[in-house]
Amino acid sequence: MRNKGLVITLTLIVSALCIYFLTLTFVSRGVQRDAVAYASRGGKLVEPKRQRYLDSVWRAPVFGPLTYKDVRTSELGLGLDLNGGMHVTLEVSPVEIVRAMSGNSKDVAFNKALVNAQQAQKSNPSTPFTTLFAQSYREVAPNNKLASIFANTTNKSRGIDINSTNEKVVSEINKEVEEAIDRSFNILRTRIDKFGTSQPNIQRVKGTGRIQIELPGVDNPDRVRKLVQGQAKLEFWEVWRPDEYAPYLNQLNEVLNAKEAAGATAAVASASTDTAQATTATAAADTSSLASKLAKKTPATAKADSASPKKNVLASLFTMPGTLGSNVRDTARVNAVLRSPDTRAVLPSNLTFMWGVKPDVIDGQEYLQLYAIRKSGSADAPIGGEVISDARGDIDPMSGRSEVSMQMNPSGARKWQKLTAANVGRQVAIVLDDYVYSAPNVQTEIAGGNSSISGNFTIEEAKDLANILKAGKLPAPTRIVEEAIVGPSLGQEATNQGLYSSLAGLVIIMIFMAVYYGRAGMVADAALLFNMFLILGVLAQFSFALTLPGIAGLVLVIGTSVDANVLIFERIREELDHGLQTQDAINKGYGRAFSAIFDSNVTTLIIALILGFFGTGPVQNFAITLGIGVFTSFLSAVYVSRLIIERLTKGKDKSSLTFDTAISRHLFKGTNFDIVGMRKYAYVASTVIILLGFGLMALQGGPNLGVDFRGGREYIVDFNKAIPASDVRDLLTTDYFGGAGTEVKTFGSANRLRITTGYLAADESTDADNKVRAALETGLKQKYAAATPTVKSSSKVGATIADDIKKTSVISLGLTLLAIFVYVLLRFEKWQYSMAAVVALFHDALLVIATFPIARALGLNYEMDQVFVAAVLTVIGFSMNDTVVIYDRIREYLRENKHLTFAQVVNPALNSTFSRTMITFTTVFLVVGVLYVFGGETLRSFSFAMLIGIIYGTYSSLFIAAPLILDTYGRKEKANLNTTTDAGAPKLSTANV
Repeated sequence: MRNKGLVITLTLIVSALCIYFLTLTFVSRGVQRDAVAYASRGGKLVEPKRQRYLDSVWRAPVFGPLTYKDVRTSELGLGLDLNGGMHVTLEVSPVEIVRAMSGNSKDVAFNKALVNAQQAQKSNPSTPFTTLFAQSYREVAPNNKLASIFANTTNKSRGIDINSTNEKVVSEINKEVEEAIDRSFNILRTRIDKFGTSQPNIQRVKGTGRIQIELPGVDNPDRVRKLVQGQAKLEFWEVWRPDEYAPYLNQLNEVLNAKEAAGATAAVASASTDTAQATTATAAADTSSLASKLAKKTPATAKADSASPKKNVLASLFTMPGTLGSNVRDTARVNAVLRSPDTRAVLPSNLTFMWGVKPDVIDGQEYLQLYAIRKSGSADAPIGGEVISDARGDIDPMSGRSEVSMQMNPSGARKWQKLTAANVGRQVAIVLDDYVYSAPNVQTEIAGGNSSISGNFTIEEAKDLANILKAGKLPAPTRIVEEAIVGPSLGQEATNQGLYSSLAGLVIIMIFMAVYYGRAGMVADAALLFNMFLILGVLAQFSFALTLPGIAGLVLVIGTSVDANVLIFERIREELDHGLQTQDAINKGYGRAFSAIFDSNVTTLIIALILGFFGTGPVQNFAITLGIGVFTSFLSAVYVSRLIIERLTKGKDKSSLTFDTAISRHLFKGTNFDIVGMRKYAYVASTVIILLGFGLMALQGGPNLGVDFRGGREYIVDFNKAIPASDVRDLLTTDYFGGAGTEVKTFGSANRLRITTGYLAADESTDADNKVRAALETGLKQKYAAATPTVKSSSKVGATIADDIKKTSVISLGLTLLAIFVYVLLRFEKWQYSMAAVVALFHDALLVIATFPIARALGLNYEMDQVFVAAVLTVIGFSMNDTVVIYDRIREYLRENKHLTFAQVVNPALNSTFSRTMITFTTVFLVVGVLYVFGGETLRSFSFAMLIGIIYGTYSSLFIAAPLILDTYGRKEKANLNTTTDAGAPKLSTANV
């Protein structure tokens, strides 16, 4: 084998990384088990105690120098469907942005255009709102210009004046909407980071104005909704100087010290009882450190301090060097002290403390600064964010340092002048959602509303601060357009089902390979186990969460990863049958199989990339697992297995390495089916199934689409006994859901129902969510109270999301077929190969879709959803693998037998690859069958589509793809089809294979 040293080195490096990151996963799981044990001492898990335990060790070393935070962010996490929690997709509303940019114009045509655009958005959810608004305004006021509405002081910095064209105005509105999305993303990211959940995930959805948030383990959905939909609160506050607030802190310190000395339960002790049990030590007392932070003391204060106990409570908390602040791990205890009755009694009413938003790293430790904010007589800040007209991060041309330029409207300019005049030489805090983002010193009174904020900023930090300042400029409300809540018990059930199906599939494949290929099969098993180890390790390295669709991808990789070894072993067996020595047969088998393995992996990777790019949520996770599996399978099957086999063949017992058993030795030997001769029967059979399926679909009122394709809300409800689904549907539809379309199905067991409704589907507000949920619970409890109905999970998909999912699904299918057409054309150099492959793959997709209404007519009621689309595309990949292997053998025969025509080699090629086709079909069918049986109801539609797709894919690679080439390119060679089956047909020497 060439480059053996490089392969070994690469394998060792990757393996070491996988071991390291999987070890971090085990360490993290151990900490979480300790937290559960700690919070369950009374026999029941107390979630706040568990969370306090995790908070206490969040920045404590748990694995060498690595803290729990480091370990947690580098582990193999579990998705919401396995861990429970909440997923929301938010959309930034552009309506209020447009309205605010107009200065809340009262123009009749403008407001009518806004209303019309909102109505048009309902029927055209994928069209940008700004485009619809511009169209509506042209219709309402064809002779007016948008500049007459938007040429104001607010938009002057954007270059909009009375002479601006409509295109210019719309372009600037689009920029503002995009910036609003960025601001919302930054604000939400900060809020989520402060929310307290472990391993949150927030990301922008590419190409849209949407933001996706995942919060594992949350149990308060209402709190999350308020958190993510609340309007940003930007404020400017005066700041106390250290010499002004120090006496109050010293007085508070004396009170707390006295309580400590007297053995009383101080506020800090009550707040940290649980935390102290969970951490190894608290910060040491350091009176001199506190004194340096609280500035100079008065003589009276110093005298009082000299008589105080050596224990210094505040000094043990305010440990940030050089200023008032604490180690990040101590912030919860500091908050408890600041909220205590003792603190409220000592501190003046106009003094409150706020944390800085970003920690400072000092000597390897993270600290948060604490700012003393001077509250005014009212609850309102001296200046609110609504006065900001513009802000941008710039480079000071004189100093070359990053700075932030800020402009205010006339009202804000007057307030800003007054505030800065009163605070020359002092700090003014810029506060968003009660966290201090910056507290610049005022150098001089600032008139006119134009200010420059300088400091030790990077250009990125300057841009972030500018975005924060602009958060108060225009309202950019967000609305939840997609939501999913999974209860922890349902997540645990899904975890068990995924684990069982994965292990069962792995065991079945390993047994099959050992029974069919003997010791060589055991080598393939070792490579398969190594492949699973690599996939999990790589997922952990890149902090990907494993979800139920991800497990489906893993199970599929288990089935398809042995395909490369099957190709190789079948080649080796052919060479051994032709008399080659074992080592020569191995070398030739690996060499001959490489091109087919490479091509089949590339086509699978193409599908994974397209699914990963266009898919969201479960589909994207499936694609990630599948894509990683392509690379790890190639490494383990092609290189690692060869290293093992070469090692075995160089030992004393090399003759004992076998590639068959008594069961497989004569199986598929000498097959000579007239596969091409049966192609017309296959054409007819496929046509009948497709017509029957789509005919039934029309009679059934269209395809049975899932909630993510049609929009609406879905609930999983458990009862303590079996409840007829039809009774629940009639009850809810008639009496509670206003006659809206409602489906109720048994979900996994007789006492669990999945309820899907279109009631208020067009209303994506939280009020509508609550109304539908209340109607559901009221209806179920009134009639089935004795059955104790319990909602275990819920999901919502808005009309905009559903429309986009349908559009991206069609695009994904089209791009997949196009990419495969191009790749096959490049590899096989004739368009007929590409055409036949794409027609066969499209035929497979149609057959899978057509089978669903047929199955529905037979009582198997499966929905078509996002995961179904992933299944169809995966079937295309599986079918393409088979087709590529056959194409590769045809190309090989034609190159080595130049006197033969396509018609003369097509049947021999199909027969020579028949054993590989059937073995791969068997292994994948078995493993997907296990997924269908044990994978749970959530993946039932996916695994059913895969099961029938595997059958259709195998069938089309034999009877559709290659025969179609014969019916186009092959006939041009004027070859007689019968020459492939007549007794006098040319004989292909398989020694050349």
